[in-house]
Amino acid sequence: MNELDYTSLTPTPTATRPLLGLTILVVEDSRFACDAMRLLCLRSGARIRRADCLRSARRHLPVYRPSVVIIDLGLLNGSGAELISELSIAEPRISAILATSGDDMNEAVSMEAGADGFLSKPLASLAGFQSAVLKALPETMRPAGLREITDEHVDPDPLAFQDDMAHASEIFSTDTDVRTLDYIAQFIQGVAKSAHDDQLTRAARLFVRARSEGTTIHSHQSRLAGLIRDRMTVSVAI
Repeated sequence: MNELDYTSLTPTPTATRPLLGLTILVVEDSRFACDAMRLLCLRSGARIRRADCLRSARRHLPVYRPSVVIIDLGLLNGSGAELISELSIAEPRISAILATSGDDMNEAVSMEAGADGFLSKPLASLAGFQSAVLKALPETMRPAGLREITDEHVDPDPLAFQDDMAHASEIFSTDTDVRTLDYIAQFIQGVAKSAHDDQLTRAARLFVRARSEGTTIHSHQSRLAGLIRDRMTVSVAI
């Protein structure tokens, strides 16, 4: 097949699906956040692949050759900033590398690592998602013409939220070192913020603050673990 034939088979972006033809690899350990990303990609026309850790992402990259990579900064087996640094200097370079986090303070960290853009959680606005991805792409890859701006928001599956709570509870129920506690605290904070669960968000923030200040964390840890158990056993309105 010659280059002309291949080009003719490449989907052309439209006003309502401006990311048509792109493959997006999402490196995200939260199923709730990933379901939001799935819906955003679906509405935008992009194909999505998911990796839940750095190791899985590194296996995916040479196979699927994504156009865009969106990387969560807080992962269990390492910082997403590590992968951003690797990809920012790799040849050939991925067209757009974006970071995502529930903590807006991490935007500076991601940009220093070499990211082309930053997505703040919660990820819900379709127009905001499309704008961030298009802005991160090289100008030559951005679709020509007008784009339809919508106020549509996506609602991830509540069962994905409970899956995240089960994941957090499993980690909390084992003997955890300091690094793992830091990971699970930021994980819960990001998921709770995405689910608009203010009570759980506050509890996670208090735990993070206690850890950063070096104060006693046992009471904060117990409260956080209790709230997580509650959300595993009841239907949470999201």
